[in-house]
Amino acid sequence: MTSTIDHLVSIVTTDLVSITRGRPLPSQSIEKSAATGVGWVPANLSLTPFGGIVSENPWGSSGDLRLLPDTSARYTTDLTGSPTPFDVVMGDLVELDGRPWSGCTRSLLKSAAEDLKRETGLSVIATFEQEFRLFDCGLPEAHPFSLSALRAADPFPARLFAALEQAGVSPEMVLAEYGENQFEITNGPTDAISAADRAVVIREVTREMARNLGWRASFSPKSAPDAVGNGVHIHFSFVDSAGKAVTYDATRPGGLSADAGAFCAGVLKHLPAITVLTASSVPSFYRLKPHNWSSSYTWLAQQDREASLRICPIVSIGGRDPSRQFNIEYRVADATSNPYLALTSIVRAGLEGLKERISDPPLFSGDPETLAEAEREKLGLRRLPLTLEDAVEALKADRTVTSWFDPALIESFVGVKSAEVERARSMTPEDVCSLYGKLY
Repeated sequence: MTSTIDHLVSIVTTDLVSITRGRPLPSQSIEKSAATGVGWVPANLSLTPFGGIVSENPWGSSGDLRLLPDTSARYTTDLTGSPTPFDVVMGDLVELDGRPWSGCTRSLLKSAAEDLKRETGLSVIATFEQEFRLFDCGLPEAHPFSLSALRAADPFPARLFAALEQAGVSPEMVLAEYGENQFEITNGPTDAISAADRAVVIREVTREMARNLGWRASFSPKSAPDAVGNGVHIHFSFVDSAGKAVTYDATRPGGLSADAGAFCAGVLKHLPAITVLTASSVPSFYRLKPHNWSSSYTWLAQQDREASLRICPIVSIGGRDPSRQFNIEYRVADATSNPYLALTSIVRAGLEGLKERISDPPLFSGDPETLAEAEREKLGLRRLPLTLEDAVEALKADRTVTSWFDPALIESFVGVKSAEVERARSMTPEDVCSLYGKLY
């Protein structure tokens, strides 16, 4: 008897350790599931990246949820090399009566974006730049950023671009990066929810395509302690209720509008606490060090890639409008963080700055390590947490940040991160990087 199933579609959710999990349905059944979704378990929020559920968690073995598909957020491609199409629908976790569940990270981002718009009239436009490294690929050594590095991986970059384009994530480039067999994927700016959705799809499609070649693609922040890190750079800007770009003001420092300046000030004020929500693993903190072209201080700069908030350049060639291209890059992120939670944290912190009308942070360019402590303090340059353990403590200490989330979510997050700290405590940095390199 011939099966009538075309292929399976997965309704997915991304959890606190940035693993995308879900439930599969026959493609013919996905529309029927739209109203009531599929079953889910609250305790899944306390899954560690190593596979087990943290024993002490607020959920226990009881309770039920529904994973409700958002059929407007379906991403499909048949170009990954798998026998059946890659086909996912983003899901929202809801209570049995349809109310958003407090542990659904996608719903948290929706709520943050809605609050920002309601309280300020601003909407976030965002995109995630993501770096990854290929392993077990047998590619020859090549110069950083070089044509030969890109061509040596052929046809992988071109096929990956085509798959992402077919899936609907608007890729802009797949390029060879600085590190050995390292690449970066950029994609077009969009609304906050779609930006985070796309970040998930890009990771999953990239890993699947590499796997089908017998390779392994890893987005882990550090493949080895001395290796070039893989970052996630979250670009953001704002439009008003009429869709007009309002991030740029040529008359103000750095070109930041008054609203953009206050937003950035809020992000920097709460950055030590939200660091663990955007760079969420033990090896994240091997990367967040000075002189790594990564972030290590609470720091706003123009076009400085060591800053935590970088004002990106604007191009005037051909008389281009600077207001439409002007954006800020948040650089304290990697792919061990949940993209919805990361962007939620940025939006919430920025909204605090807008509500308090915090003054623009000073622009700084240079090396904070060369300054005296008093000079750093005057410039607002505070060192970010040095370890995952420190970052968890910084989160717990900031009552404003923890107030954005249900206490049970904070308890779950602290639980899974504490489990990661304990797992790594007796490991060498090399072994930690190897472990996370295989997980992400």
